[in-house]
Amino acid sequence: MGKKVNPKIMRVGITRGWDSKWFSDQKTYISKLKQDLAVRRFLLKEFKEAGVDRVDIERSAKDKIMVNVHTAKPGILIGRGGAGIEDLKKKIHTKFLKNFRMNEINLTITEVNRPNLSAQILVQSMILEIEKRMPFKRVMKQVIGRVERAGALGIKVMVSGRLNGAEIARTEMLSAGKLPLQTLRADIDYARGVAHTTYGTIGVRAWVYKGEIFEKSSDEKGEVVKGQ
Repeated sequence: MGKKVNPKIMRVGITRGWDSKWFSDQKTYISKLKQDLAVRRFLLKEFKEAGVDRVDIERSAKDKIMVNVHTAKPGILIGRGGAGIEDLKKKIHTKFLKNFRMNEINLTITEVNRPNLSAQILVQSMILEIEKRMPFKRVMKQVIGRVERAGALGIKVMVSGRLNGAEIARTEMLSAGKLPLQTLRADIDYARGVAHTTYGTIGVRAWVYKGEIFEKSSDEKGEVVKGQ
């Protein structure tokens, strides 16, 4: 009864796909998985202010890798004249992808259309404001207001730790709308992060309910259409 399941992993194969798309044998699977995790961790940490939503990684059978960064502010990553992409590509190659050549790494930047509906971007913005010593309740209320104006059907945010420097750690939660966690067709975005303050770490979590995803046959050819 007390166990919790990540809303994203619960819906993989039903309404969501994998962020990493590749096949591997047993010998190289662990090393490839470590590379993916390290690249994602680096991009999320290095570009907090850019609002990175997710990082899709695809590997081809011909030893090529494609990294697609979805961000709310692509200009921060691209830089002037695209120089930022080349610098970022060199950093990723030097730190994590040494087994690839530079011409085998394809880095693309994609802009997120509705950043206020991305749980990861919301968590990053909350972390930045909490680390600037903004009152946590004001931060939570501002986030809920932005999500509601963006058209979400439900939102829940939760922070836990020594809030406002209190001696005893506690958990605070605010929610609005509905959040059907057990409905598999519900499109729920989830993210979590940690804010580092002078009083210690504060955990931040967010759930965003965007609507329902369903499949139905639309014509005689049997094509499938996804609706919301």
